[in-house]
Amino acid sequence: MTSDLQAQVAAWIAADPDPATREELAELPESELAERFSAPLSFGTAGLRGAVRAGPNGMNVAVVTRTSAGIAAWLHKQKLDGSTVVVGRDARHGSDAFATAAAEVFAAQGFDVVLLPRPLPTPVLAFAVRALNAELGVQITASHNPAADNGYKVYLGGGAQLVPPADNEIEAEIAAVGPAADVPRTIVFSGGSDVTARYLDTIAPLARSTERGIRIALTPMHGVGGEVAVAALRSAGFRDISFVTSQFDPDPEFPTVDFPNPEEPGAADAVLALAHEIEADLAIALDPDADRCAIGVPGLDGWRMLSGDETGALLAEHILSNAPPNSLVANTIVSSQLLSKLAPARGARYARTLTGFKWLVRAGDGLVYAYEEAIGHCVDPQSVNDKDGISAAVMLADLVATLKQNGRTLLDALDDLAVEFGVHAGAQVSKRVEDTDRITRMMADLRHAPPTDLGPRPLTVTDYLQNAGALRTDAVELAGQGVRIIVRPSGTEPKVKAYLEVVEPVDSREGLADARVRAQAALDELRAFAQDL
Repeated sequence: MTSDLQAQVAAWIAADPDPATREELAELPESELAERFSAPLSFGTAGLRGAVRAGPNGMNVAVVTRTSAGIAAWLHKQKLDGSTVVVGRDARHGSDAFATAAAEVFAAQGFDVVLLPRPLPTPVLAFAVRALNAELGVQITASHNPAADNGYKVYLGGGAQLVPPADNEIEAEIAAVGPAADVPRTIVFSGGSDVTARYLDTIAPLARSTERGIRIALTPMHGVGGEVAVAALRSAGFRDISFVTSQFDPDPEFPTVDFPNPEEPGAADAVLALAHEIEADLAIALDPDADRCAIGVPGLDGWRMLSGDETGALLAEHILSNAPPNSLVANTIVSSQLLSKLAPARGARYARTLTGFKWLVRAGDGLVYAYEEAIGHCVDPQSVNDKDGISAAVMLADLVATLKQNGRTLLDALDDLAVEFGVHAGAQVSKRVEDTDRITRMMADLRHAPPTDLGPRPLTVTDYLQNAGALRTDAVELAGQGVRIIVRPSGTEPKVKAYLEVVEPVDSREGLADARVRAQAALDELRAFAQDL
């Protein structure tokens, strides 16, 4: 072991307040130590996210302590001394200890800390920041990441996620913090016991119809959303709710799924099987921290999950049917183009933002709905200024009940949109990598030598890094007649993602089936093309 690495490891162990991670580091081989001390866990607009493990490159009490001290210093520089800070957590490995450490650091710095009393969904934390007039919120969660991970998510006053340059400013403050053992901590007792009830009170009115005669199958996917989601649906009048028993209680191991993400193939199989068994009208799958919601519907060929874009279009149509004129709806650059056509047809404005709800909720005044294709939906921006799977689930149940009252289904509503605006068929191709430097090389190669055509279709290339305005980001768009591909690195996982969309005109309702066949054929061609990029 080099003398420099040996000194770094010894200093970290001496300053680590957690005996378990001190022991873990002491037993690691040199190669593993070199990797863990190669760079600290980076702090970005999504906060921290990484494997629960010892050392500066993992999620552990020492890292959380120093991160909280850095954020506290940043708050002081913003002249927010003594303001309220809300701290919440999910039920992942380490979440309880991390939330306690964060709360105690903020308390020692003179902030009025509300430590939520138990593991709760991320939307409850986002709601609490606004409801309690807090200047900061911290949620300990890794959302839908694998079981080995955890994270530290930051919300600013008003309940929105932080945006640049705050992330860089905070990262600089964290780097200036001394050893974790020297950071003061003050014991904090849990509070905010009424926050969940207040959150539920805002959700019930979202269901506008009087019809409640639908049957719902639900899974929280081993996360923390089960009890709150059931309570929310019941408070809105939906009583016929069944849930996947094996996935209902929080379990940080997520034992029944390979990845606890409703978007992953097979992840929603259990709730779809339950929906089929009980002859449900709607299947709901929440991700583990319940900020995202996917739904399944019955069709002629059995049950299937809707995409985030399909659900987004349905919710937009439902919300705009009762929204004030000139309301604003928004989605991201990688989401479907359908919303940009639907909004003006319904007398609303449309905005397109960068990926992430930190941008969507700042799309403009009069925002009534925002979504991203990754099954995130903000259906009540005045209460939760972020994506919220639970309130979305309630509003989707309301839509299904409204349609059923008229002898219709969500698939009928999707058909209506396709006839009016054309078939919009989307898919995603992801490439997971072990070496994150490869992502940089892949994006550089695409920029240097982009494809110029897709079969007979010439392609136009747009490099979003060349944009001067709000849509500047690390992404490349390839667009041609009726086709579009946007390639970008994932912001939370070691992946490069290609977002595909085909738009196929529809001449009439009688021609819809043929248009869908043509769209699927074009999408299959686009998928094969994207896999070779």
